Amino acid sequence: MRTSQTNALHFDIHGRVTIRVDAKAPAAHQLRSMLACFATDAERPADIVVDDQPEPMPDAGLLEHELAYTEDSVRFNADRVQVVRDGEQWRIHGAGELLTSVVPVLDAAMIGRGAAMIHAATMAYRGQAIALPAAGGTGKTSTAAKLMRRDGWSFMGDDWAFLAEDATLLGYAKPMFIKPHHRAIYPHLFEGVRKPLVPSQLSQGVGRLTTIVHPYVIRYPRLADFSRRWSPEHRMVTAETAFPGRKVTTSAPLAAAVYVERFEGSRTRIVERTADWMVDRMIGNFHIEMAGFSQQVVTGLAATSVVPWREHFAAKGVVLSKALDGRPCHLLQVPSAYAADEASDDIVRHLEQLLPSVLDEQA
Repeated sequence: MRTSQTNALHFDIHGRVTIRVDAKAPAAHQLRSMLACFATDAERPADIVVDDQPEPMPDAGLLEHELAYTEDSVRFNADRVQVVRDGEQWRIHGAGELLTSVVPVLDAAMIGRGAAMIHAATMAYRGQAIALPAAGGTGKTSTAAKLMRRDGWSFMGDDWAFLAEDATLLGYAKPMFIKPHHRAIYPHLFEGVRKPLVPSQLSQGVGRLTTIVHPYVIRYPRLADFSRRWSPEHRMVTAETAFPGRKVTTSAPLAAAVYVERFEGSRTRIVERTADWMVDRMIGNFHIEMAGFSQQVVTGLAATSVVPWREHFAAKGVVLSKALDGRPCHLLQVPSAYAADEASDDIVRHLEQLLPSVLDEQA
């Protein structure tokens, strides 16, 4: 192991995967905030180790100028990141901001422990979990706010979660990114002196610019942290701040999965889908919604056979298939012309119509 137990940050992901981060590493500050809900004082053998001390790679193969690799490690040269797979342990080394490296590795490690990472808004209703996988900008964060105002609902996460093969949904209440168009939905987050945000009509342009510069910014942790905290595109808030006085649920049995997407129709509609369809959408949606470098990590590990495509996606498909077996799956399509407020109203209305019958079936 390359990181000692001293001066380390420890995270326990639902008792399945442990992460240890060298507190002196450049990535420590960001990972402390983004994994805060999993922080623990317990020191256990780490399944994922994160530091800035790369390991030797004698006689490494080369993939043009982009990658160097051995049977169990890959170095992403331009991004100064090395990923090592050592049996069941993973080690991530780099001088930059490493959240984008940790996410795909965490997914792979969790799959090995019977759970798969998904990109979804997640909440519990009357003790049962609802997963709303969706692309970014679909209305997940706005929908969560409106559901939390209703009785019987509790928050699990608005972006990422884990779905276990025993059909338990495991939440991830990471910091939320509140944007200008959320002002009417989260008014208390805009009261008093706050970091200025760009007008709503300019936020998409600023967001596109952020996406373009992100691959370069993440190589410099201090700049990446400053950009994330002070970007005029969004504010970062905790779930407790966004939903004062409301419960955060960490795990609950899955009652239903509803894939939400925007479409070019004129009216919202909901249709039933098969579990196999939902598995494919969950896998594809998670992959495409990862940051660009996260996708490069998956591709690099696959191209060098450290984690072959067949192994990774087949194993993830098995976990999700077991989890969704017998659970209702639906596709909810919302007109692309709807603003976030209007879209979330329709999503909430359709969920309230759907869930009573779903919960009765699961009882």
